[in-house]
Amino acid sequence: MLICSALSLKAQINTGRFSGMGRGGATNKPDTSQHSMPPDTLTLRYYFLGDPTPHTIDSSANDFSKYLQMPASYHTLGNNGNAAQNLIFTPRMKDGFDPGFHSYDIYQFNHDNARLYHTTRPYTELQYLVGSKQEQIIDALHTQDRGERINFSFEYRKINSPGYYQNQSTNHNMIRATVRTLSQNKRYHTEVSWYSNKINSGENGGIKSDTFLTNSRFKDRLTIPVNVGGPSSQQNTLFGSSTMNVKSAYKENSILFSHGYDWGKGDTIHINDSTDYYKFDPLFRIQHTFSYSSSQFEYVDNQPDSAVAYYSEHYDFAPVYTGTKLDAMHKWSTLSNDLSVMQFPLRGSQSQFIKLGATFETIKGSFPDIEMKFTNLMLHGEYRNLTRNQKWDFQAKGDFYTAGVNTGDYSITGSLSRYLSRTLGNVQLLFRNVNTEPGYAYRFFQSTRQTWYNYGLTKQNYSQLSFIADNPKLMYNLQVNYYIFNNYTYLKDFYHPAQAPLFNLLQVTFNKQIVIAKRFNWYMDYAFQQFQGNTPFHVPAAWTRQRLTFEKTLYLNLNLVTGIEAKYFSPYYADTYSNLYGLFVPQETTKINLNSPEVAAFVNFRIRSFWAYIRGENLNTFFAKNNYTAPMYADPNFVLRIGLRWAFVN
Repeated sequence: MLICSALSLKAQINTGRFSGMGRGGATNKPDTSQHSMPPDTLTLRYYFLGDPTPHTIDSSANDFSKYLQMPASYHTLGNNGNAAQNLIFTPRMKDGFDPGFHSYDIYQFNHDNARLYHTTRPYTELQYLVGSKQEQIIDALHTQDRGERINFSFEYRKINSPGYYQNQSTNHNMIRATVRTLSQNKRYHTEVSWYSNKINSGENGGIKSDTFLTNSRFKDRLTIPVNVGGPSSQQNTLFGSSTMNVKSAYKENSILFSHGYDWGKGDTIHINDSTDYYKFDPLFRIQHTFSYSSSQFEYVDNQPDSAVAYYSEHYDFAPVYTGTKLDAMHKWSTLSNDLSVMQFPLRGSQSQFIKLGATFETIKGSFPDIEMKFTNLMLHGEYRNLTRNQKWDFQAKGDFYTAGVNTGDYSITGSLSRYLSRTLGNVQLLFRNVNTEPGYAYRFFQSTRQTWYNYGLTKQNYSQLSFIADNPKLMYNLQVNYYIFNNYTYLKDFYHPAQAPLFNLLQVTFNKQIVIAKRFNWYMDYAFQQFQGNTPFHVPAAWTRQRLTFEKTLYLNLNLVTGIEAKYFSPYYADTYSNLYGLFVPQETTKINLNSPEVAAFVNFRIRSFWAYIRGENLNTFFAKNNYTAPMYADPNFVLRIGLRWAFVN
């Protein structure tokens, strides 16, 4: 029925070939350039907050990781929705106050990835995925323009997965809405972004022994004993409440309201006898941005008596409990006001501007036995110049905290890119330096069993120098990163923080598409990385994903993509995980070595604005032992996933 409905759609999405930075070869996206189009054709583009660059929705069907909205280089603790980490080392390079909890960031909405749309017709996109062990993912998006001056959008994402092992079920709900308005004289404009994230992830501390994986008595992985939570009695429902013995429960709500007034020059353009168009070019802008965020990070174990040995070994808790639950909760709220002025030197171009401003923040923290309150004053500036011929793009941006709890924090970013030619593509140089306080969870952590203070930590300093080459014609992307870290903060065991002295990281990523034959394509993704200096951190020296596909257009409108995929990383000491803190922990005891590459087979197709995905993952478990993502955290068995994506125009 869905396929028949898709075939009857009147809306057409024009597609073309492009290469996205770091996405590995050519993909397709809607053509949003201005043409003389029939009335049933959609023109859709979106912008990010504070960025005038237009983007388009990806309509390709050759990469399942885009459907999951998680890069292929990420791995979880065994189940979709569990704590996740990038195998390609990616530091958080942001200044300012940070609560310190980031193991679930990949799943969550935020203002940085909020999209402000412009569409010629109302657009709706629905996605549904069902997988083994009752895994389900639901995505919904709707956006429409109300006249020429108002747009709103709504997004919803649901991840619900009981998992293969005990006490690792997940139940996430993310909602976001955006609104963009423009006054009739085009001088006053507003942007609104609101989101709500609710993360619920079971925590099991890993399996008790890897011998269970080869024992025929434990073919059903739910019967394997785990370190935390005891025998599983969890109950998962898609939209109801889910019962979890032990879980990390994160909640975040945030609203951002930005409004500004422009001074400039306007002209009335006569289009025909009955139509005039008013064009306004801003020259100077004053802008105010208000934001309020509240967050709660909680770890709760309702049966701590079942894991006395685990907590005593890793957290030094006294091995005598009273039957009460173990709870650690951090609550934070941040109120922010920013006032900025902008100048646009070149009339008709909002891609060339100078911006200066100041931000004042009030931050409140609440713990079981204590409350805290901080303030911050931050000055910032930005310069952007994208030339009219679209060949040169220069950006410079800086933040500096002059007063408050984060006094001395700063961030400096400089970027220069040049479009060389259709044959040579685009090249970019990037420099970034960040000086910032460690996440607050490293400095103060409180639970119902213990309180840890670590106020001797000093500021962290990170530098990044990058070279990026993107070539759509030759279908490759190359990025070389060189990082310098000083006082990088981490956990040296499950609860003691430490800071690493000066060390470096050289990192090279390369993505390439090769057309083997008319309908056969080879997509290659590589990463090479190496630390230099005395560092406790470890990464795989090499990571790769290889996809061999057969792609053909059948019956005019059916785009078929089928093939196999394999992922591999070299042996390394993978981080373990502190479930109480919700942080990954470097270790040098257990080296993770893949028993075999991770193998998957897939059949994807697109019929106009309807997509379908059929994918079998972990085929390697039919002939090899389960791989590990972290010490005592094993991958699931064979997983079958079927997904649908349907876009339509009202």
